[in-house]
Amino acid sequence: MTPGVGVVVATRDRRASLARTLERLTGLPERPEILVVDNGSTDGTAAMVRERFPYIRVLRLPRNRGALARTHGVRHARAPYVAFCDDDSWWAPGSLTRAAALMRDHPRLGLLAGAALIGDDERPDPMNAALAASPLGRAPDLPGTSVLGFLCCAAVVRREAYLQAGGFHPVLFFGGEESLLAYDLAARGWGVVHRPDVVAHHHPEPLHRAGRDVRWRRNELLTCWLRRPLPRVLGHTVQAAAEARHDGAVRRALYEALARLPVVVAHRRRLPATVEADIRLLEKAGGHGPHG
Repeated sequence: MTPGVGVVVATRDRRASLARTLERLTGLPERPEILVVDNGSTDGTAAMVRERFPYIRVLRLPRNRGALARTHGVRHARAPYVAFCDDDSWWAPGSLTRAAALMRDHPRLGLLAGAALIGDDERPDPMNAALAASPLGRAPDLPGTSVLGFLCCAAVVRREAYLQAGGFHPVLFFGGEESLLAYDLAARGWGVVHRPDVVAHHHPEPLHRAGRDVRWRRNELLTCWLRRPLPRVLGHTVQAAAEARHDGAVRRALYEALARLPVVVAHRRRLPATVEADIRLLEKAGGHGPHG
C-alpha cells in the first residue's frame, strides 16, 4: 500500500460505470484508501458498493451537492494526499505512488494536475497540451510547470491545502469549477503544477450531456465575478450580454449567473495582484483551454 494517498470518487446514478471504476482502482498496486461519495443516487449505487466492494467506504448525501461531494470526501479522508476520480475514470498503475512522492518532496505543492487519456485508444485529452504550454514557468521549489487550471479526474490535492482554500465553491455546482479552486490555492501561496507523468484514464459517455455548455459559460462568469477586478467583471459581463442577444445558451447562462448574484456578492474576494497577473498572462496566451 502506498502510504498517504487516497482516492475520492463522486458519483450519482451511474452504478454500472462506477463498478468498472472501482474494479480498476482496487486493482492498483498502490492499494489506495477509496471513498465513494454518493451524490443523492436513486439507482441503488450505495447498495452496489456495499455488496461488491464491502471494504470501500461509502458516504451518502441526501441530495445532489455537485462538486461539494468531493469536499465531503476530502474531509473524511485519512490520507494527507487525495486523488480525485469521476465515476468513469481511474488512475494508471504507479501514478499515485509518483504523486505522493512529489507531494512529500515539495511541501508547497498544493495540487498536481496530471494528464488524462481518453477511451480505449488512450487519446490525449486536449487539456494536456494546454497545461504543458502554460506560460507561467516553473518555480524552483515546485516539480512542474505552474498552471491555473486542471481536469478534476486527473488531479491530486494536498488535503491541508484543499481544505484551507475551501475546496470547490458551492455556487458553481459542476462545470469548469476547477479554475476557481486553482485561483484560491495560488492566492494562499500553494503551488499548482502540471505533471504529464501522473496519468488518469477517462472513459466518458459519448452522449452530450444536456446543459453542459450553459453550465460552463455560467461558471466562467461566476468565477470572474467572485475573484476578478471590477473592470474585468464589467468586460466579461458586457461581452456575455452581447452574445446573449443571438445565442440562447449564453442567454440562459447569463440568467442563471444573475440569479446567483446575492451569493457572489457575499463571497466576492479579490485575488492577490500576482495571481491576477498570472491569469491575465494566461488569457493573453489563450488560457488552459475549455476546462480551465
